[in-house]
Amino acid sequence: MTEPAPPADDLLAQLRALQARDLPVHGGRTLAYVYDSGLAEVDRVGREAVAAYAGSNGLDPTAFPSLLAMENDLVGTAADLLDGPEGCVGNVTSGGTESVLLAVQGARDAHAVRHPGPDRPAPAMVLPDTAHAAFHKAAHYFGVEAVLVPTGERTGWRADVEATAAALDLLGDRAALVVASAPSYAHGVVDPVTELAALAAARGVRCHVDACIGGWVLPWAARQGRAVPPWTFAVEGVTSISVDLHKYAYAPKGTSVLLHRTAALRRPQLFASAAWPGYTMLNPTLQSTRSGGPLAGAWAVVRSIGDTGYDLLVRDVLAAVDAIVAAATDIPGLRVVVPPDSSLVALATDETCDAFTVCDEMAARGWYVQPQMSFAGHPPTVHLSVSAATRPHVPELVTALAASVAAAQAAGPVQVDPGVAAYVGALDPAALTDADFDGLLDAAGLGGPSDGGGLDLPTRMAEVNALLDLAAPALREAVLVSFLDRLQRPVRGGTGSSGPAA
Repeated sequence: MTEPAPPADDLLAQLRALQARDLPVHGGRTLAYVYDSGLAEVDRVGREAVAAYAGSNGLDPTAFPSLLAMENDLVGTAADLLDGPEGCVGNVTSGGTESVLLAVQGARDAHAVRHPGPDRPAPAMVLPDTAHAAFHKAAHYFGVEAVLVPTGERTGWRADVEATAAALDLLGDRAALVVASAPSYAHGVVDPVTELAALAAARGVRCHVDACIGGWVLPWAARQGRAVPPWTFAVEGVTSISVDLHKYAYAPKGTSVLLHRTAALRRPQLFASAAWPGYTMLNPTLQSTRSGGPLAGAWAVVRSIGDTGYDLLVRDVLAAVDAIVAAATDIPGLRVVVPPDSSLVALATDETCDAFTVCDEMAARGWYVQPQMSFAGHPPTVHLSVSAATRPHVPELVTALAASVAAAQAAGPVQVDPGVAAYVGALDPAALTDADFDGLLDAAGLGGPSDGGGLDLPTRMAEVNALLDLAAPALREAVLVSFLDRLQRPVRGGTGSSGPAA
């Protein structure tokens, strides 16, 4: 016999109990995944707007004209902010990844128009190895080869212009897109957009600037007299820009804006189909049904904060970044990888400790900072996405960081058992089996049966991260896909009964 549904108050209590295990989204102590303005009234306005439009559907703008009005208003605001010329157009998407996917898809389809016929060259895009992984996802989804140009200390972790030109020359007619970041996520620096866009324009290909993380920070930073390299539509040759509203516009998740210099450049993104007996499908983005909630939340937050408010928030963010960078240089065993251009800070450790243990120690002190794996011979790093809400707590953060590094030094760098390291080195990422993965789980102390019984996630992740760090990127990808598959197994019997356990 089916049990009656629990009262609404009981369900809400269950939600609160479940959420208590999550990272805090307010308070400025979570320096990844969330972006906190510290403005309680702005957050309230955003939540109420999301709730008011949760049932609205952006699938048909004629049915919900208020959504169309808000989207056009947000796109216009972004175009004004980013020096969009007359004729600049755009759309609100679900996040930076969707914006990037659409930019690559549009470049691919435009490439096909330029090179019609059965012998068309396979499209490729050139990007620095610091470009966001969303471009690799787009390459996977849309059949566009990602040609990576190495960066490093020699280029200040910025795109290498000469190497990009050489890659474009080798590709010839295959080139469809050049990518730049403003700033790159891993290191927080702006690529030489002027030079990269000129390379693209000279070859008649598109240039996309991924400003998802910095697009709502850098314009105010420049107005405040900070040295910001040119990167907006004021740079000739830039054809599209992505900027997230749910990052430093402090809007509710998930909203981003993808801007195109002209309507003609956007045209391949628009999709229509009348090839079935139902309604004629017409979509400007990857989604068909689009909840009006995030769009309304973003519109309300952007209007609530306004230009003056964002100027103050950016001042807070950059003041916090300056203080963290200055303090980090005085902590023995720690260094700033590169002076940041925006709101992101990457920290590396010396041989006396490791970044993964520092992250664990910060978590033990109530701060979440993000571990980044080693790449191309460069060591792991500690990554901080600094929000405005962090500024009042910078002295506490710096104290915690110094104590965390000292604790990591006292513990010493994480050592992976040589036998486990050999086991990892012998694995084939193309043929990773459940038995292989179970062996890795045992080695990492995670346990967990392969029948969906769950995983025993530890509170400290340094040893797990050190084990992953041994793996080559392809193996790391295969292991993490298996990990995600094992995590996401259904809870049977939950719907219609007592719901998820707290």
